[in-house]
Formats: sequence, C-alpha cells, structure tokens
Amino acid sequence: MKITFDSKVTLVLFVLSIFGLFFIQKDLSESNSIFVLNGVTRFEEVTWYISLLTYIFGHADWGHVVGNMSIILLLGPLVEMKFGWQKTALMIAITAVLTGILHVLLWDYALCGSSGIAFMMIVLVSLINSRGKEIPITFLLVIAIYFGQEIIASLQEDRISQFAHLFGGAMGAFWGFYKWK
Repeated sequence: MKITFDSKVTLVLFVLSIFGLFFIQKDLSESNSIFVLNGVTRFEEVTWYISLLTYIFGHADWGHVVGNMSIILLLGPLVEMKFGWQKTALMIAITAVLTGILHVLLWDYALCGSSGIAFMMIVLVSLINSRGKEIPITFLLVIAIYFGQEIIASLQEDRISQFAHLFGGAMGAFWGFYKWK
C-alpha cells in the first residue's frame, strides 16, 4: 500500500485551516488577521478583500477546527470525485465570498471558520446521486435536521454565525441541483 494525495482541495483546506488557527487572537473582534473577516467593512484596506475568502481558514480554537475538518475530510473527497478539484475549489470560493459579503452587510461581528463550507458539503453530498428532477428523501432529512438545528440555535445569544451555516447549506443545495455538467 502507498499513501496518495487524493483530494487536493480538501487537503489544502485542511492544511491552511491548521495554519490559520495559529494567527487568530482570542478576541476575534480585535483581530486584524486575514483569517478573520471583521464585521465592519473596510473598503480601503486590501486585506479586508483578501479576508473575504481567507476567513474560512481561521478558526477560534482546536474544537472549532476539528469539528469543521472532520466533516470536510469526510465529505470533501466525495465532492472532489464527483465534480473535480477545480469545480470544488470554485464552489468553496464562491460560497465563502458570498457568505462573507452577506455577513458584513447584515451583521457587525467577526466571522471565521469553514462551517459554512462544511454545511455546503453536507447538503451537496445528499444530492450527489440524484437524477433529473428527483429530490432524494435523504436530502429532505438532511435539510430538516441541519437547518432545523441551526434555526433553533439562532434563537440563542452566541457568537456563532448560524447564517453562515444556513447559507453554506443553501449553496450546497444550489450546487447539487445545478450539477455543473
């Protein structure tokens, strides 16, 4: 047996997320790292534009990165096998940037982590083998469980962006139905 570099995008996301963890301050609102998207728009700063994508590599702590990477390492290879590494990278980038833009337009607190990407992959994988105009029961159950959980969690006061989770899942549904033939 030999070890292979099977899922380029998934493994790069993993490595950059471990790297980004070390560049986050405990108080995210004070962080000026490119691995945190500050809730305040800073159009005059180039690093703010970069952080619209790179915030997905920053995580608040080890539990945060382990939770996200467990899902991404499990599902990412399936997504890459179905869509290829280029389309997977593009789906991740578009989802991250759109989530970031909407987040700063709607909220004023910092955003970091790849939870939205993890949710994108959860929903996307539930649609991977659907054909035509079919809607798999597994997709409906995933939506009910994960979206229901996030909607309930959004009623609590915390610093977690349930919006990023929900929007990531919505993007997963979009990519799953769109299919990129």
